[in-house]
Amino acid sequence: MKMATWPSGLRRRSAKPLFGGSNPPVASKLLNFIWCKMKNPLENLPLVEPGRLMINVPVTMRDGIKLSADIWLPPSKFGNGPWPVLLLRTIYDNQESRYIEWTRYFNESGYAVVLQDCRGRGDSEGVWDPYVCELYDGYDTHEWIGRQSWCDGNLGTFGLSYPGFTQSLPASLNSKYLKAIAPIASQQDNYGHHRVNGVIHHMVCFAFLNMLGKSMQYEALKHFDQDSFFFELPLETAMEKVSDTHPYFKGVLEHEKYDEWWTSYSLIDKYQDMEFPSLFITGWYDSLQNENFKIFNGWTKKSKTKDAREKTKLIIGPWSHQIAPWGRVMMGENGEYADRVFGKNSLLDIINMHTHWYDQRLKGINTGIDDEPPIKLFVMGENVWRYENEWPLKRTNWIDFYISSEGNAKSEKGKLKIHKPIEKKLFDSYIYDPNNPVPSLGSQYQTYDFCGPHDRSKIQERSDVLVFQSKKLDQEIEVTGPIKAIIYVSSDCIDTDFTATLTDIEENGKAIALCEGIVRARFRNGTDNPKMLKPNKIYEVEIDMWNTSNLFKKNHMICLEISSSNFPRYNRNLNTGGNIEKGFEMKKANQKIYHGSEYPSRLVLPIIPKE
Repeated sequence: MKMATWPSGLRRRSAKPLFGGSNPPVASKLLNFIWCKMKNPLENLPLVEPGRLMINVPVTMRDGIKLSADIWLPPSKFGNGPWPVLLLRTIYDNQESRYIEWTRYFNESGYAVVLQDCRGRGDSEGVWDPYVCELYDGYDTHEWIGRQSWCDGNLGTFGLSYPGFTQSLPASLNSKYLKAIAPIASQQDNYGHHRVNGVIHHMVCFAFLNMLGKSMQYEALKHFDQDSFFFELPLETAMEKVSDTHPYFKGVLEHEKYDEWWTSYSLIDKYQDMEFPSLFITGWYDSLQNENFKIFNGWTKKSKTKDAREKTKLIIGPWSHQIAPWGRVMMGENGEYADRVFGKNSLLDIINMHTHWYDQRLKGINTGIDDEPPIKLFVMGENVWRYENEWPLKRTNWIDFYISSEGNAKSEKGKLKIHKPIEKKLFDSYIYDPNNPVPSLGSQYQTYDFCGPHDRSKIQERSDVLVFQSKKLDQEIEVTGPIKAIIYVSSDCIDTDFTATLTDIEENGKAIALCEGIVRARFRNGTDNPKMLKPNKIYEVEIDMWNTSNLFKKNHMICLEISSSNFPRYNRNLNTGGNIEKGFEMKKANQKIYHGSEYPSRLVLPIIPKE
């Protein structure tokens, strides 16, 4: 097994769990974040009365396996029931303090709460089959709860990330007790999460180290050298430095095509079975934000019932997977997050978001949510919330911003213009060295340390990063919607990667990350038809850069970066064209990016006209 270390000059990551630990890091490690401690229910609420908390209650599945659940009932001021119930099904531990805090406040709002360990996790029996096992285990749990004397027949669900998927998948079986769900930062399936356009979502996949065995491995991994670990090759044996390779991680490596291994638990063919509405919650910097738009559109366009199609909602704020109203790390008291400040109105209350939804769905209280348009989004830069009716927005003007330079985009920075280029054919070039990849910073990175609106100006100084920027804007421009880059490329290798990043250049020179994307050359025509490059031949490639909503202010500049790596967010292309999971030999790639009238490389932006 080949071992490597971070190239000189790249910052090292401090020792921390791959998924973020259960304990908040010290403030000195949060860059300029401000730690805001969540309300402590032990300080604000009375202790739970006897008979209102039942621990490790067995819930029997159809195959006889017993799953462990803790049952939290509302205080006696709400009587002796029955009550509407909220369910969390988690692989991370039903004792997680964050969810127990939420539970106490849900109890105080008159909801019973069930916190259950998934199959093979925590105190539950059986063997965990990631994602697949949640279909029938979820449904069987819904049915069990509905039959309990303390349930009034109205059930909803909550939870983020994997616990978000434990809500949406079994929803397709339509238990008569389940009335609505509320997944946070969830996915349609994992082919848009653990593989992204065929590329391995590297550090996200390695997070399965946290889930070896039945419990989380947070504490041990805090002391683990992740810097070196991310560089381990070949990928198929990388985990063996720590433990046996997780079977799911092995599957991600082996199934580069969208085959039955992925579709067996995908929602794509299950939307038509959905009978009730869902509340989806995510953030512009969430590692699953792109998946949330897929789920929202699938649910609102394909669901079985009118209620499911018309009452489903999406909330998307200036948040990430870890730094959010639901996160282990909070934004600052004025909405400070990395290199931006989003204002106090960005700090929505996670309990209120749920009760506003579930008081309507489970209690029949008119909260007004059914009168709201389906999408509530936060426009960064302007720092305002706004309601919208569809995604993408119907009033979008799709504008091409063409890249240009004199072949000196590395040293002088190239240009972005809305006018089609006159020059016939020009190009910029750089060398991509897999042993010295561009470090991931900002955008939709998963863990709290490098996700979000970070300043990438230092990254843009690298010799393997091409930078194209507009002139200073003479008026503000709102960009809200899906982003993509269409570029013409060549390489002297038969396989390589190309990346694109959108940033907002502020007057102070900071290059604030917004969104990014990657394309693997062999998958340029889709993963069903992998095809190697012919060295030095020119190809058109399209890079899906996901979504954003940002007001580029007057005197700011719109900026596109182009390179060939984004590590460790995505696995490195070794440029050999060999087997991805088995490869360890590397070669440098000489890359060219073409522009001009013959090869009109461009950034396609969704411009929203001012009303």
